[in-house]
Amino acid sequence: MTAEAAVRKGRGGRPKGDPSAVRTSTIGVRVSVEEYAMLRAKAEQMGLTPAQWLREAALSRRLPSPPVPAINREQYAELARLSANLNQLAHAANAGQPVMVADALLQRLAGEVGRLRLALIGVVDRS
Repeated sequence: MTAEAAVRKGRGGRPKGDPSAVRTSTIGVRVSVEEYAMLRAKAEQMGLTPAQWLREAALSRRLPSPPVPAINREQYAELARLSANLNQLAHAANAGQPVMVADALLQRLAGEVGRLRLALIGVVDRS
């Protein structure tokens, strides 16, 4: 074969892929023999290698929400109490029962809801 024919024919083998899609980083994870067997079984069910299955599982699953700050937990509990009381009043009103609420209580409730909303976004009401 001449040099000219070799140039025309080109190189054999797999064509190079998209450079941005090439995986260059590695994450090492140690698993027990039993865990590895379970991972292999799950991967085989999906027609994947264990590494492919782990990658797909890790990148496609929704992670748990981050923990709620303590201040928000306290405010959330207060909101739950207010909501329960309001729900009882609304349920009674929707059932046709007369509901009597003092104006002062409604004003206090509106103020508490406003303070709660501010607290949940991190604004402290100094009033």
